[in-house]
Amino acid sequence: MHPTIEYMILIPVLILQIFLFPMFVSAAMGQWAGDRQTLELQQTASNLGSVIEQTYLSLNHTSIMSCKFSSTLQFPPTIEGYNFTATASLHAISDVDYGSSKMLNVTISLVGKNLSTSTLVTLGENAKWVDSVLVGNPPSACLVAQKFVNQTIQLSFGS
Repeated sequence: MHPTIEYMILIPVLILQIFLFPMFVSAAMGQWAGDRQTLELQQTASNLGSVIEQTYLSLNHTSIMSCKFSSTLQFPPTIEGYNFTATASLHAISDVDYGSSKMLNVTISLVGKNLSTSTLVTLGENAKWVDSVLVGNPPSACLVAQKFVNQTIQLSFGS
């Protein structure tokens, strides 16, 4: 008689586990995949911001009078199989301790997903950003930089 009672108690628990375990695993894996995509997106944004900042700092040296060049971007063509877009906007800031400078807000978004991240890059007051969009990373994707005789440094995405 005791085994029958045990089975009557355990059968609903087993049935509940059959349905709940796959649902829990599916939710956990979806969260893990989203977190992984977010992390890779943040790394790409950070690396892109670093390339922009290094390019600006290199051109800002007084020994360079004027020049124009493009730097190929070494990023994967997709992030987790999704294309991405990168945009940037430049804003002037003023600080009592550091004087005036400009902040470039670089935003990267996954196409087809509601996922984006951004990073800030500090540039000098002679920086200028030309509105441009980087769609994915085709082999011809690059950062275009030009320094003019008046010391203005113009940056944009190119292809």
